[in-house]
Amino acid sequence: MPELYDTGAETRPVKAVIITVDTGEFDAEVSLKELEELAHTAGAEVVAQVMQKRPSPDNATYIGSGRLAELTAELETLEAELLIFDCELTANQTRNIESITDVRAIDRTTLILDIFAQRALSAEGRIQVELAQQKYRLAHLAGKGISMSRLGGGIGTRGPGESKLETDRRHIRRRIELLEDDLKEIRQRRELIRKRRKKDSVLTAAVVGYTNVGKSTLLNALTDAGVLAENKLFATLDITSRSIELPDGRSVLLTDTVGLIRRLPHHLVEAFKSTLEEAASADIILNVIDVSSEDGYSQAVVTNELLSELGCDGIPRINVLNKCDKLPGWENIAEDSTTVRISAKQKFGFERLLECISKNLPEQAVRGKFLIPYDKGSLLNIIRADGKIFTEEYTAEGTLIDALVDKKVLYMAEPYSVTED
Repeated sequence: MPELYDTGAETRPVKAVIITVDTGEFDAEVSLKELEELAHTAGAEVVAQVMQKRPSPDNATYIGSGRLAELTAELETLEAELLIFDCELTANQTRNIESITDVRAIDRTTLILDIFAQRALSAEGRIQVELAQQKYRLAHLAGKGISMSRLGGGIGTRGPGESKLETDRRHIRRRIELLEDDLKEIRQRRELIRKRRKKDSVLTAAVVGYTNVGKSTLLNALTDAGVLAENKLFATLDITSRSIELPDGRSVLLTDTVGLIRRLPHHLVEAFKSTLEEAASADIILNVIDVSSEDGYSQAVVTNELLSELGCDGIPRINVLNKCDKLPGWENIAEDSTTVRISAKQKFGFERLLECISKNLPEQAVRGKFLIPYDKGSLLNIIRADGKIFTEEYTAEGTLIDALVDKKVLYMAEPYSVTED
C-alpha cells in the first residue's frame, strides 16, 4: 500500500490533491468532502481539490487528458506528492496518470484500505483487511510489456518461462485462499458463539451507523467499554461487545460494528461480512445517526440500504439521533416509539433509549412476583437458571421472589403469581 507519510527523518503528512469527476450520478461535492475526511484520517494533507464535469469518466486518464495536463502544470507549485481519485481507477488509468504527472496516484478504495490497515487491531480485523487488499491487487494487476516477462535460466528452466504477471497472480490467489480459510474458521467460531447466545437466551443489540457518527462513544458511555473513539472516519474496526441492564431487569449484549460509508466497494463489504453479520443476527438494531451533520439524512439512507443488503429487514430497529447537543433547537426534533434523541458525549437521553430498547426487544421473559412453596424448590432453581431473581424473601408460605421468568417456563410459575395490592 502507498505510504501516506514521508519516511524521512521528520515524519510529516504527504501533500495530496483530491480529484473527482461529476457525471451527475451522485452528489460529487458531498463525496469529495468525504474523500477529504478520508484523506485526513489516513494522515494526508489536502492541498487542492479538483472537480471536472464530464458525461462519463475518461477511459485513459479519468478526468481527461486536457484537464490532467493543466493539473500537471500546477502540481509543482502545490508541491503535491499524491493524487487521490474519488473512484476506483483501472490499472491502465493509474499507469497513464502517473506517467503523465510523475506523481503517485491512488483511488478511493486504496485510501480506505490504507485506513483499515492502520485501524485493524484484532487478528480477524487484520485478516479481513489483508484479504480485501489482496483481492483488490488481483483485480488491478496489469502487465508492463517485456519488463514483466521472466525467462528461464539454467538446466530445466529454459524456454519462455512464466511471466511475472502470471506468477504474481498465482501468489496472490494462493494467499487469498489461505486468508479465506483463516477467516472461515473465525466465522465458524463466531457462529458457534451466536448459537450459544441464542440457546442461552442472550439478547443482543447491534450498534450500527455511518462511520464517525458516535457509535464507539455511545458504547463507552453506556458500558465503560474503553473503545477507541476519535473524531475520524473508521476510528475502530474491531468488534466490541458489552452487557448492559435494561429498566425491566433484562440484560442485553451491545455490539459495536464497523462504520459504514457511501459507495463502499462491494469486496470491502464482503471482507467485513463476518463483522457486519452481527447486525443480521441481532435481536434489535440501534441505528446511530449524526443529526448535527448536514449529510445526516443521506448517511442514514446509506446505512439502511446496506442493512437491507445484509438481510436485516424485519429486525426491530431504533433510530438513535446522536450529537443533539451540537444542534440548536434539538428539543423540537420529534421522537416516537422507535426514535430517540441523545448525546453520547454529554450522556443525556440514555434513560429513554434504554426504555425504547426494552419496549422494542422481542419479549422472551416476564417480570413479576411469585410465591414459591418450599416443596417446589426445583422450580426456584429453574427460574434462577433460566431467568433472573432480583429479590428473595422467606415467608411462612414459601419464598417470595421478584423475578424475570423465561417465557418457556412461565407456565410453571404462573400458578404462584402474586398480584400487587
